[in-house]
Amino acid sequence: MSNPSLPISFADISAAAARLQGVAHRTPVHTSSTANARAGAELFFKCENFQRMGAFKFRGGYNALAQFSPEQRKAGAIAFSSGNHAQAIALSAKLLGMQSVIVMPKDAPEAKIRATREYGAEVILFDRYTQDREALGKQIATERGMTLIPPYNHAHVMAGQGTAGLELIEEVGTLDILLICMGGGGLTSGCAVAAKHLLPQCDVYGVEPLAGNDFQQSFRSGQLVKIDVPRTIADGAQTQSPGNLTYAVCKALLKDVLTVDDHALVNTMRFFAERMKMVIEPTGGLAAAAAMLGDSEGKLDVKGKRVGIIVSGGNVDPAYYAQLLRDGV
Repeated sequence: MSNPSLPISFADISAAAARLQGVAHRTPVHTSSTANARAGAELFFKCENFQRMGAFKFRGGYNALAQFSPEQRKAGAIAFSSGNHAQAIALSAKLLGMQSVIVMPKDAPEAKIRATREYGAEVILFDRYTQDREALGKQIATERGMTLIPPYNHAHVMAGQGTAGLELIEEVGTLDILLICMGGGGLTSGCAVAAKHLLPQCDVYGVEPLAGNDFQQSFRSGQLVKIDVPRTIADGAQTQSPGNLTYAVCKALLKDVLTVDDHALVNTMRFFAERMKMVIEPTGGLAAAAAMLGDSEGKLDVKGKRVGIIVSGGNVDPAYYAQLLRDGV
């Protein structure tokens, strides 16, 4: 399936896969008989928590920076991010020999701020509830002549993220359903393009936090909806509105956008820790929670299906992680 009106194509994802070969990890696909029994389905978990810098974001960040012109490389890259895109751009810039500046919310997990600095980036902190990160990023980009790479609403970023879905399907074959963690829609849109090209009959869903359902509202209303900064433990999905590019792809290719609440995310993190011996961050459990626990509206039926699930990342502060598993939300 190819739609020339969309901002990315399967060819873009294939080209991204070639750029990432030997640079990004080809992350494992894990299964769990307990998870299968709980869901009444065959679940295949694409574990991007084992990706470089701990999340799928490395794929899109590297794919974008690898296509810089010599002039762009000389000036460097700037990004705004709650953490994983920050680390992705910082590490990609380091690997490609360029400078990077990252605008991060001051309440981002300390582990993510520290890791971003350790990858060599200059970190500029802001208040996510009173300042506009996009405006701040554009201002600094103009002042320093740097190229701004947004966390999701960018064709090269979207194509890079889609390689996670491509790899999953290459490894496990036919899927009836693909569930993808959703914030701004970069991962979801890229994986949707890959899935609908390779498996046209596969139903693709984005899954976002119940408190931050900007994409669900936009998808179902047919127009971009903006919400207040959502208060959810899924810090990687605290978006206020979809990007116009990610929305165009998702509107065309998704079956629906589902939501799960923070309690479901904690339960999912606990399951991964206890039964699969894996650390995942709250955002990383969105898709898995919808499969194993049902979405917050109770409308997702996976019984008897082959279900692909993108586990998007594992970057979580250890003390906060322990607190969530012990006390919940």
